[in-house]
Amino acid sequence: MKLRSRYLSAVFINLVLPWLAYRLAHPHWGQPGALLASALPLIVWMTWDMARHRHFDALSCVVLLGIVLSIAAATLSGAPSRLTLDEPLVSGMIGVAFLVSLALPRPMVFYMARSTIARESVESARKFEQDWRERPMLATRIRIMTLVWGVGLTAENVLRTLLVWGAESDPRAVLASNGVRYGFYAGLTLWTIWYRRRIKQDAEPSIK
Repeated sequence: MKLRSRYLSAVFINLVLPWLAYRLAHPHWGQPGALLASALPLIVWMTWDMARHRHFDALSCVVLLGIVLSIAAATLSGAPSRLTLDEPLVSGMIGVAFLVSLALPRPMVFYMARSTIARESVESARKFEQDWRERPMLATRIRIMTLVWGVGLTAENVLRTLLVWGAESDPRAVLASNGVRYGFYAGLTLWTIWYRRRIKQDAEPSIK
């Protein structure tokens, strides 16, 4: 698969399909059912990818984790109005996890990048591991990407909380909140594509 096609397929599978599933299901099943519907394309993709290529898609896992946490909030929250407020607060833990991982030897984006490279070949993944150890600039850039994702996902959930604060029963606030969710994921994904291209132009071909 060519580089551009891989990026476009990642955006379509991880962002467009879940968003469409959510919008189509919401009028019929409400917010909890719509969240479950939005998770189905990711589950199907990750299952197919694992069975076909023995590959674990880390980006899909991050998006799916956010949806799963939202479903957990839907299950634990009694009233729909309370769910609208609880759901972004609970899923905000993903952004915090990115920021916390900066204190670890290998932050979360390291595993996301390695997951993408492993699709090409085992040798590419080994080369990435070697470059991580031998090229300090690569490690710095991976940490910058982790910081951007952590700040972006945390800001997303703060904004979503502000949107529904005091307007939990307003269906427009619910739709706006989920629009912000997928908008931030799209923005972060596109920024990551641009940043990877910049790294490639700087003659560090490990991240493709």
